[in-house]
Formats: sequence, structure tokens, C-alpha cells
Amino acid sequence: MDRRGGRVRNVLTRFSDRVDNYVRYRPGYPDGLLELLRAECRLSPDETVVDIGCGTGISSRIFLDNGNRVIGVEPNAAMRSAAERELSLYPWFRTVDGTAERTGLDDNVADVVTAMQALHWFDKRAAGAEFRRILRPGGRIIVVWNERQLDTTPFLAEYEMLLRRFGTDYDTVRHDRTTDEEFVELFGGEYERARFDNEQHLDLEGLVGRTASSSYMPNEDMPEFAELRKELELLFANHERNGRIALLYDTNVFYSC
Repeated sequence: MDRRGGRVRNVLTRFSDRVDNYVRYRPGYPDGLLELLRAECRLSPDETVVDIGCGTGISSRIFLDNGNRVIGVEPNAAMRSAAERELSLYPWFRTVDGTAERTGLDDNVADVVTAMQALHWFDKRAAGAEFRRILRPGGRIIVVWNERQLDTTPFLAEYEMLLRRFGTDYDTVRHDRTTDEEFVELFGGEYERARFDNEQHLDLEGLVGRTASSSYMPNEDMPEFAELRKELELLFANHERNGRIALLYDTNVFYSC
């Protein structure tokens, strides 16, 4: 948990007031990701994928478009409702109210377990045990996240400083704090990794919305937001090209296949 103005925000509810921005402004994943999973993890359309921490369904859509049946596990009611709405045209998608450590699913229901942009919320040992419980024999675990580049351009370096100035628990929720030992606990042994380039090109409102989609940043209803927006407007004006700025990411993939 973390505190802002004496208010405690549980990790299960901290995104509830950010769903719209999350749906509109969070990055997707590069095309090469699915190609990698087909080649290295033998992902085929007839398999069932359990997407842990599916959020608003950004990650689940990748597998639905591949023809997979997807069960999205999401503890946040607002995020889960958004996923159901965004993916309502896919009859082979359903959600459950659960966590990485307690999915609520039966044993041996999944061919593949994925966790995309959610790993930093997990108890790695407990989650790994739960993943192996719900996997069928020969099942695979895949972990993916988009990690924003911090200083590869002048804009990104200044944006990082802004996030640190306005963020609450920014350092504690970073994905790159996960250790090799924690990955071993999660996967139950050795794992492989890969990396892809990824990027977003955002106008000013996109930059503001992308920033507000992060749970450690002030949201529109907080008094700090007005100052944050002014800083973002100045940053955008100093670095935009043709009305856009570029957020660059490393898409990190960890898998045991």
C-alpha cells in the first residue's frame, strides 16, 4: 500500500479512477512478440491462455486475435469491466475476479499463463506456485512488459525527472526491480528472455493521459494535477515535432517454454 494525503490506496483498487486513460493511452506490444511466442513457445490457436492481471484487455487482445481462448484474471473491478467491454466482440474471452496468487481457477485449465505489465504487483513465489497449479502438463509461462526508456532522448530524460518529482511510490513499482532469484521462483527454474523496440507517438492530450494512467502520478481530481499539467505542456512545447512526442520502450519478454 501507499499513502497520499492520509489516504490508503490498496493495490487492488489503485487503478479504479484511471481506467479511461489506461484504455486510451497505454502502449500496445510490437508485432514481433507474437511471432516470438509462436516460434519459441509453440503458441497455437487451439490453446487456452490465462492472462494474469489482464487489466483493460490490452494484452488479452493479442491472444484473442491469434485465435486463442483467453481467461483474463483481474482483481480490479473497474479494469475488469473495461476489459469485458473492450473485448465484447470476442466470444471466447471471459474474465474472473482473482489475483496472481489466487486465481480462483481449477487445476490444469491453461496451456499458457501470461503476465503482461503486471509482474511488479505479484508475490513471485506464491504466483509461481499458482501458475504451475493451473497449467496443464507441458504448459508455459510468459511474462512481458513495456519498460519506458529513461534517458535515450532529451525529452525522455526530462520526462523521467518530472515523473520522479510528481510521483508517489514511483521507485517501488518499477518492473526492473525484479531480481533473477524472483524470476526463478516465478518460473520454477530456468527461463529465457528477449527484447523488442516499441514506441508511442502522442499529441499533448495523449501525453497528459498517458501520464495520468500511471497509478503513482496525480490524477485529474487531485490538487497537484494542475501543476503537473503545466509542466507537461511546457515539456511538450520544448520537444514536440509536428505536434507529437515519442515515448520509447523496451518490450521485455521472459519465458519458460
